[in-house]
Amino acid sequence: MAIPSLTDEQVHALSREEKDRWWLTNVFRGDMPQLTLRSALTGFFLGGILSATNLYIGAKTGWTLGVGLTAVILAFASFRLLASLGARDMTILENNCSQSIATAAGYMTGPLISGMAAYMMVQNVVMSFWQMMIFNVVLSILGVLVAFPMKRRFINDEQQPFPEGRAAGVVLDTLYTSHASVGIFKAKVLLVAALLAAGIRIISAESINVWLQTKILGLKTAYWLSEYFDHWAYWLIGVFTNRNADEVDHVKIADIPAEQLALRPGIELAMFGAGGLMGPRPAINMMLGMLLCYAILVPTFIHTGDIADKSGNFMNAAGQMVNAAGDLLPNVAPNFNQRDILAKWPLWPGVVIIVLASLIAFFAKPKVIISAFTGLFDRKKSGDQDCLKDIEFPLWISLVGIPIVGAVGVILAHAWFGVAYHFGALAIALTILLTLIAVNATALTSITPTGALSKITQLTFGVSNPGHPPTNLMTACMTTEVASNAANLLMDIKPGYMLGAKPRQQAWGHCIGILSGALASTPLFYIMFLAGHPDNPITPVDPRNAGVPVYEMMTSPDHAGFAFTAAVQWKGINDLISHGWSGMPQSAQYAMIFGALFTVIFELLRIFTKNKSPISPIAFGLGFVLPPDSTISMFFGATFFWAAHVLFGKRKESLNHRLWVDTREPICAGLIAGWSLLGIFDALVKGFFL
Repeated sequence: MAIPSLTDEQVHALSREEKDRWWLTNVFRGDMPQLTLRSALTGFFLGGILSATNLYIGAKTGWTLGVGLTAVILAFASFRLLASLGARDMTILENNCSQSIATAAGYMTGPLISGMAAYMMVQNVVMSFWQMMIFNVVLSILGVLVAFPMKRRFINDEQQPFPEGRAAGVVLDTLYTSHASVGIFKAKVLLVAALLAAGIRIISAESINVWLQTKILGLKTAYWLSEYFDHWAYWLIGVFTNRNADEVDHVKIADIPAEQLALRPGIELAMFGAGGLMGPRPAINMMLGMLLCYAILVPTFIHTGDIADKSGNFMNAAGQMVNAAGDLLPNVAPNFNQRDILAKWPLWPGVVIIVLASLIAFFAKPKVIISAFTGLFDRKKSGDQDCLKDIEFPLWISLVGIPIVGAVGVILAHAWFGVAYHFGALAIALTILLTLIAVNATALTSITPTGALSKITQLTFGVSNPGHPPTNLMTACMTTEVASNAANLLMDIKPGYMLGAKPRQQAWGHCIGILSGALASTPLFYIMFLAGHPDNPITPVDPRNAGVPVYEMMTSPDHAGFAFTAAVQWKGINDLISHGWSGMPQSAQYAMIFGALFTVIFELLRIFTKNKSPISPIAFGLGFVLPPDSTISMFFGATFFWAAHVLFGKRKESLNHRLWVDTREPICAGLIAGWSLLGIFDALVKGFFL
């Protein structure tokens, strides 16, 4: 059934009051159940799951995934399961409410993997559990209060597309018409993919297998499946040559074992699924950037002495290990580590490429920026009556709530992070402006430019107060969280508007999602990334972690071992503001200059060719800062689904098309969910039982 909508001519010709009356007559579903106890509980539960998986993927890659369509399918499947057990089937608006709650929860992880993590890395402190959760919730609620005054303009009046939100609305409408079998099929495929990923993960998870085999079964030795294909190859070679896998000659790049550079393919299905969602062009660019960095540049500058190994030793031009004084160490093997290497060299050109490309792309669309503000003063005249006054979110709540909640945020930033009151107040004012821009961009493209907006704030406050890192980090955290939460809220409201939902109940649903995401993601942050730290209030203290820097705790393979790409970028910007070029190898300085030139040329080329240029500087730069093994897995995932589209894209009636093309997103979502949830369980076992 087609969803009622206005034509382009009507959008331009009708006043907002006329559009509101049309919506009330043709779309609004009256008192159809929406925010019910069961829809709230379903969304709350699904939100916790999606928040957990987004935290895992965010720490691995640096970004959060769109979870709207996944939430729609999961909520639909949950409701149909309950209906099969005798419960009354849920309405389309209850499903929409559940997905809105779940989506709000899923996006609560943004500050945890970026600004807050960067703050802890830079300050070498562990934030209080309550500080992290309360500050995140306060900023998210501020995002809700900022978003609703914009809803009447962007959704009711201008009828902006919000593409991802519109897609969720279309899918929901399809599921509740004669094509509901499509939703059942997608839900089944998602479940099978999740179980497959979870099954492989459980036999490759070190902590789970050590716990089960040694603690539960009492075995002396634990065995588990390696995640890396090269380990399997060395093992097979060892079997045929009667040697241990460690004794087999490993693949080397310029005398450096490939595994020490993380140049090894693996079976990490979460990254495989992320690549499938990403598509081939960014994946190819990431792969090219990674190969240039870790297969050519890093080995080169290891041999020049610009990059030391984990023990502080260097490799000379002949491939021999030497100490800082230049003395040969004949019996010392290379001891390099990709995450240690990242901070010593690739981080700098990588951050320059990503940040500069984001800013160029952002400011290259002045119409998007200008239109965000011109709409405030260029409204069509309408009558005094408001036919939706009893349905819409009351404007007075935002007018009263924004100053109050904003003041709370400023006070907390000062009390907990030492941000001066005037900088905090300026950040709130800047937040309103940046949110307008973010919402306008999201309305047109479904892409919220949080990366560029955070860097604008960091640079603004970093220059204003260069000697106090928390000022640029936490003000950027404030502006980015409010802007992204407001934009994502409007993305969730779009399908509700299309299907005739009550905006007030959607606002309450979003607040429920905020609570769900905070309760799920905050404790998981401490369990997954800071297990055993003396200042961690959740897990038992591990004496071996005393004195270990927070940055190493979160990124070293000996501890949590996550990339934290977004947080590392924030930290890099802060370090550049605080220290300039000092302490940076000269080769890295030259790489930053060449990276900047490369970015300007190819980002402008991409813009002028209307995105037809094959080079994506942002994706290319991500290849410098993401772990190479993750990049390889994402490349394989993108290539697999691209090949499936080429082979089966035109065979629309075939099962292969239905499975690999039409159901690509549920498959990828299932792989991500199954692998991530078992990865989280592995972290729980490590934190509490080993």
